[in-house]
Amino acid sequence: MTTKSQALLNWIDARFPLTSTYKAHLSEYYAPKNFNFWYFFGSLALLVLVIQIVTGIFLVMHYKPDTSLNSSGVSLAFASVEYIMREVPGGWLIRYLHSTGASAFFIVVYLHMFRAMIYGSYRKPRELLWIFGCLLFLVLMAEAFMGYLLPWGQMSFWGAQVIINLFSAIPIIGEDLSTVIRGDFVIGDATLNRFFALHVIAVPLVLLGLVVAHIIALHEVGSNNPDGVEIKKKKDANGIPLDGIPFHPYYTVKDIVGVGVFLFFFSAVVFFAPEFFGFFLEFNNFIPSDPLKTPPHIAPVWYFTPFYSILRAVTYPLFGLDAKFWGVVAMGAAVVILFFLPWLDRSPAKSIRYRGPIFKIALAIFVISFFILGYLGVLPATPGRTVVAQICSVLYFAFFLLMPWYSKIDKCKPEPERVTFK
Repeated sequence: MTTKSQALLNWIDARFPLTSTYKAHLSEYYAPKNFNFWYFFGSLALLVLVIQIVTGIFLVMHYKPDTSLNSSGVSLAFASVEYIMREVPGGWLIRYLHSTGASAFFIVVYLHMFRAMIYGSYRKPRELLWIFGCLLFLVLMAEAFMGYLLPWGQMSFWGAQVIINLFSAIPIIGEDLSTVIRGDFVIGDATLNRFFALHVIAVPLVLLGLVVAHIIALHEVGSNNPDGVEIKKKKDANGIPLDGIPFHPYYTVKDIVGVGVFLFFFSAVVFFAPEFFGFFLEFNNFIPSDPLKTPPHIAPVWYFTPFYSILRAVTYPLFGLDAKFWGVVAMGAAVVILFFLPWLDRSPAKSIRYRGPIFKIALAIFVISFFILGYLGVLPATPGRTVVAQICSVLYFAFFLLMPWYSKIDKCKPEPERVTFK
């Protein structure tokens, strides 16, 4: 650095911890040497978050959260989305980047969570890190649901109708709670406006706060690795982990490669298949909302469908409460149970590399069940599909509820003292 630039940096450091923050979180943050493909998805989640924020800002410049009808009998909200697509220069690209980014966000987050499960990244001392991650997942679901309503198409309207009405199944407070969420006795302008405010301002602020907390917690306890070895336990005379390397430049360069590959597939979807066969943008949502015409099959977007299938799988009343209530409980429990994973796992080994066959089989059954539930969620319910969904729902919960037992008796291999590169 030149004398002037060094003087400027010193001036900034005296007033803001720029250099110390850079060292603590990049150049002198030591990560394990043996990161593999699965460790791309954390940084990719951060990238997609930036894409969503930037594209969202430009969409808000032209979007109108108003259900009033124009001269063509179409709501101003729906018409503003069409205006963005057809009249705003580059508007179609911004809209497709945002809609594709929503699905990409969940793909990346699901893979990020799966990596944590296979390598035991939720185990001690990373319990709080895992809880922050689960809270991020929960807030992301709320953000996506509220954004789904904004185009005010057929599936936006009726999807919101179904989801909000689920709250009415809660005893005593259900009806009042549904009214508060809607802002009215029916879904209308008040619902759209409050969902717009939450989607654009309130929920993103919570999301960003949780991202910061997640990263701070990660850098406090250190990153896990495919061997599950704590690299902080083995340090040299200077206090540097023997099995660690600085995150920058080594992993920043590696993440750039991951970003390049991700953007290749992301751009292919944006430019050649933005609807992605009706999964990313449903065809019914290109039709203006009509409260008098119910679509033949109402289903949420694909990333909610595994939990929606669990909801529909409950068909029997219990303890004087109807099946709808217990379906809502089961759907909520399917998400909440993730928070308890660090305390359900009793295995002596963290990583799947050294776990026994029981855990590997249980994890495979869990993943297959999750995919089947996701597929069934996009299809109309039939008696046969309901039975399959019930079986898969039981397998989903069994993976967690039986974990204290099978993880304890599973025969594990001895973990290495140092990281390996196999």
